[in-house]
Amino acid sequence: MYAIVEIAGQQFKIQKGRSIYTHRLEGDVDAALASDKVKILLVDNEGSISIGAPTVAGATVSAKIVEHLKGEKVLVFKKKRRKGYKKKNGHRQYLTKVLIEDITI
Repeated sequence: MYAIVEIAGQQFKIQKGRSIYTHRLEGDVDAALASDKVKILLVDNEGSISIGAPTVAGATVSAKIVEHLKGEKVLVFKKKRRKGYKKKNGHRQYLTKVLIEDITI
């Protein structure tokens, strides 16, 4: 069984017992993820597919926040040739690890 959900503006394919990394969410570690922050768009229950318009009615996802962390460093390097212009910048995205506990229809 899997589902396609939208969390914090991103779509994810989730399964029971798996973890996902999403943009930083409000909430403490080991807190349940609020159900209003998760939109269930599609559910596949062993071949029986339910597609939402815009969400699947009656389907729920229970998830909890495992940890807050930072992603890998992304380097941004700008250069203009023959001008002596070089600019190096870095960025690390704030992420939240979410554990999917259960999907119910």
